[in-house]
Amino acid sequence: MISVTNLPAQFDVVVIGSGAAGLYAALSLPNHLQVGLITKAKLRTGSSKWAQGGIAAAIAPTDSPDLHFRDTMEAGAGLCEPVAVQFLVNHAPEAIAHLVEMGVAFDRKDGDLAMTLEAAHSRPRVLHSADTTGKAIITTLIEQVLERPNIHVVAQAFALQLWRDGTGHCRGVSILFEHKIQWLTAGAVIVATGGGGQIFAQTTNPTVSTGDGVALAWRAGAQLRDLEFFQFHPTALTKPNAPHFLISEAVRGEGAHLLGFNGDRFAFDYHPAGELAPRDVVSRAIFSYLAENAGDPANAHVYLDLSVIPEEKIRRRFPNIIRMCAEWGVDVFSEPIPVAPAAHYWMGGVATNTACETSIPGLYAIGETASTGVHGANRLASNSLLECLVFAAQLRHLAPTNTTEPLPHPPLLTLDQHWAKESVKVQTIRADLPLLLWQSAGICRERQILTEAIAQVADWQTQLKRMAMAQFLHLEPGQVMQLNHPDAEMEIRLYAEVCNLTDVALLILKSALWRTESRGGHYRTDYPETQSDWQVHTLVEGENLRRSPKLFPG
Repeated sequence: MISVTNLPAQFDVVVIGSGAAGLYAALSLPNHLQVGLITKAKLRTGSSKWAQGGIAAAIAPTDSPDLHFRDTMEAGAGLCEPVAVQFLVNHAPEAIAHLVEMGVAFDRKDGDLAMTLEAAHSRPRVLHSADTTGKAIITTLIEQVLERPNIHVVAQAFALQLWRDGTGHCRGVSILFEHKIQWLTAGAVIVATGGGGQIFAQTTNPTVSTGDGVALAWRAGAQLRDLEFFQFHPTALTKPNAPHFLISEAVRGEGAHLLGFNGDRFAFDYHPAGELAPRDVVSRAIFSYLAENAGDPANAHVYLDLSVIPEEKIRRRFPNIIRMCAEWGVDVFSEPIPVAPAAHYWMGGVATNTACETSIPGLYAIGETASTGVHGANRLASNSLLECLVFAAQLRHLAPTNTTEPLPHPPLLTLDQHWAKESVKVQTIRADLPLLLWQSAGICRERQILTEAIAQVADWQTQLKRMAMAQFLHLEPGQVMQLNHPDAEMEIRLYAEVCNLTDVALLILKSALWRTESRGGHYRTDYPETQSDWQVHTLVEGENLRRSPKLFPG
């Protein structure tokens, strides 16, 4: 890896995002390509490192890709793309073998890779590294990236705008970096910015997960798909002032019980599989239980009891959960963990094929930013890290076209201004939007509330577009701006992030209103049943929503 001091103006490929998808993409690209890896924070940020449960792969003698295929299709509630799912499960063993070869220290049992059972899996097929699997994988990938001389890491750089040339190809991106806005040209741009959980007040996602890649691609004209489908993890630590730390599904897979206020295993009242029902069912069970039994459901919680699991197994499998709970005053060995649902994973995103190609030539998307078709309406547990690796690996075939169209070189524009008044309004929107989205497009949705929320978010979007800072999302290719005021970069970054949040929030709200049924991670109280005529993808291009052709089970 080359640490950037004098930032080159041109790369063969620019990768935006440094989670598992972005890192593995950079490593998968041919070594002769000069790669710019853009990350808006530092390496080791993002959601991937928080993935606790593990990574799914059918490699045990008692398992098979066909069973993994069946489980994934079933969890996806009729909206998985069979070709994409087949591609995922068939390439899973190869992805695991490569991680082991790179040095990822998965847990072992009697010398073999250890596997655990998670909800909606028919076989134990989830590999893990204690309860910090994501961190183990990310640490290894970062080490590999740092050794590659062709990968240039550009840290704390914020992507603002994609550039499409006269033929419609994506040829680069403008970034906010070191008090300057400048353009990077490239033969291909790969968007791997993760999810958008920060649009919700309750989320397991880190603060960087603001839907940046989806918003960038949408503003550039890319097709998006199935944005209404958001997975709410049933069990996030719920304590005053504590982060919504995810209590892995693997804890319930190992036998932990969900308990109500009276110690009752209430989940069985909502589904025969109880705690091991699909995530959306368990989340709604907790939501419904709290709505029926708690005085203040929005701030209430149920309990996750680990006492039925042998202490030795808890210490071996979940050391990070033990530590995090203890940090917030919960001793998992003597008391149950207070938990409630939180936004966790976005199934929708930028529509792609198995080669990671979007509807824009030269623009690729991978990981949670993408909608590959493997998750459908409800992601199967531990398929997300696998998706990052399997699809990013296909980029080893990428042959970016030359950037033949030269960028103009207008004079450097120096700005001394800052936008204190506008920033106050931007901060207000940033604080209010997640609360509104949690109430309107959270676990349960309804037409009137969605309609009112759309009007509010559209008004915020209009206010943002009228601000002076809007110019920085619409620069001419090649235009360079030097920001001399010490607060300018911080204010522009906040503005751009809030624009991304409002853009994706509005698209999610409109998609949720458009789909008049309940399916997977989308639940309408006014349309509680799944409808066969809605076995279609929601496709978004610009301001237009439409249905895909009807899907059929694979």
